[in-house]
Amino acid sequence: MSTKNKLTSIDEEKRDFLFITTTGLAIAGGGAFAWSLIDTMNPSKDVLALSTTEVDLSPLEEGQSLTVMWRGKPIFIRHRSESEINSANNISVDDLPHKESDESRVQNPKWLVVVGVCSHLGCVPLGQKIGDSKGEFGGWFCPCHGSHYDTSGRIRKGPAPLNLEIPPYKFVSDDIIRIG
Repeated sequence: MSTKNKLTSIDEEKRDFLFITTTGLAIAGGGAFAWSLIDTMNPSKDVLALSTTEVDLSPLEEGQSLTVMWRGKPIFIRHRSESEINSANNISVDDLPHKESDESRVQNPKWLVVVGVCSHLGCVPLGQKIGDSKGEFGGWFCPCHGSHYDTSGRIRKGPAPLNLEIPPYKFVSDDIIRIG
């Protein structure tokens, strides 16, 4: 083999090595850039902390209510009495403006969990505190425009078009729920 052929062979090997190395580094750099760019789109830790909340229901006695915040909204939790459960179940769904049965709104009949925001204009209805007006149907009353909700959070009277919203929740144990 001549010296010229030997040098050309070495040059081609160097070129191949440089090409493969450069391509590999470009792919690795592009991957690292893409990963960091995509990772910045994940929610921050403070947002993730607000996405769920656990609530201990054991201190609530029958007939009592509790308000907790979830995603900046008040969540009304009520430990319903037998009479509240019965009054919610003894209503004909056909008579309601927004037709939903009580069974479809609760996971456990004695616990009602609703977002405490009126579906008319976003006010927070009264009825959580002792002494608050609970409206004509024993649930909640929005004094801004006169919407009345029953013991299942269903609209019964007034301008509100929808029932109080049910947030996503599940029972972690008999006395603890996770909202979100």
